[in-house]
Amino acid sequence: MKLLVAAGLAGQMVSVLRQELDSMVRAIYLLTQKPERRKLLIGALLRGELWTRDGTRGRVTDKEMVDLAQELQFWAQSVYKFGCAFIHLSRLHDYNDSDPLLQLPVDEREDILRHCRHYHGGPAQGAEKFEDLIPYLPVVLEKISGNLECYLEQLEAGEFQQASEVW
Repeated sequence: MKLLVAAGLAGQMVSVLRQELDSMVRAIYLLTQKPERRKLLIGALLRGELWTRDGTRGRVTDKEMVDLAQELQFWAQSVYKFGCAFIHLSRLHDYNDSDPLLQLPVDEREDILRHCRHYHGGPAQGAEKFEDLIPYLPVVLEKISGNLECYLEQLEAGEFQQASEVW
């Protein structure tokens, strides 16, 4: 991330952030699965296969994993929505001519800014441009990466978290 910051590659910063978010949500999902199911899912992952519910009833969707993560970690949906919004931002390649943050719907833009202000200290009120948000992306990535590391350690230790809904 430091190299991307130094090179001014905001789109790539966002891409790395989203990759880490996806990994975190999947790790949380795996933590809720019993050992035998977890082993099947990890095997499917390593073979490049889609995760399926009980092996036959359709694929496990990102929405399902995010909803489950939300039950266990109250901030998961907000963080994931934050990342999803940035996926849309990364499609806008010319940051010099149009601010991608200002092109988002107001509620989506406000969610991103509110989350960043609450959890990462900024940007300041009134600073609502994409350039104002960029300095906080490395901090967001650091937080997500730290959480992901904890979840992976829990998986390695064979820990299990009960979910209210079992797929």
